[in-house]
Amino acid sequence: MNRIKVWDPLIRLFHWSLVILFAANALAVDDESKLHIQVGYAILVLVGLRILWGFVGTRHARFSDFPPSLAAGMEQVTEMATHRKRIHTGHSPLGALMIYNLILSLLVIGLSGYLMTTNMFWGVEWPEELHEIAVAWAEISVVAHVIAVIFESRRLGVNLPRSMVTGYKVFQTPRHDD
Repeated sequence: MNRIKVWDPLIRLFHWSLVILFAANALAVDDESKLHIQVGYAILVLVGLRILWGFVGTRHARFSDFPPSLAAGMEQVTEMATHRKRIHTGHSPLGALMIYNLILSLLVIGLSGYLMTTNMFWGVEWPEELHEIAVAWAEISVVAHVIAVIFESRRLGVNLPRSMVTGYKVFQTPRHDD
């Protein structure tokens, strides 16, 4: 059994803060309230910090550790379909694509939300429509992410949610990547 430190405290704090803030804005906070806007700005600050950390952070937090690759994502889908197991220390290729998707989606949500508060775009429909579409896409993505984490945890025998709490991944079998 291998226990490896993967997620640093900043990544874990970012992840769980984002979960709480996004869920609050999506499920609990009135869309028309000042609190909704403040939570949205807090999410943008978190995303900005995550982008910065993607360049200067610890090994598995850096974007260079999980470049977006459709080919690698398709290879992972093939591995799942053929019941092969390749355990990744950091993000898997599909996990990497989801992270880039969520970061981009949150930036679109934040920017369109901001535009709706400006005089220039006050009452203009397209920022609000873009905001709603991006929120719906992010919500679908979050559900897909949670399902994928549960599926991959069971398929690979690695408790991925626990690793995002403790920072350590525990592998039952030897790793297949660094």
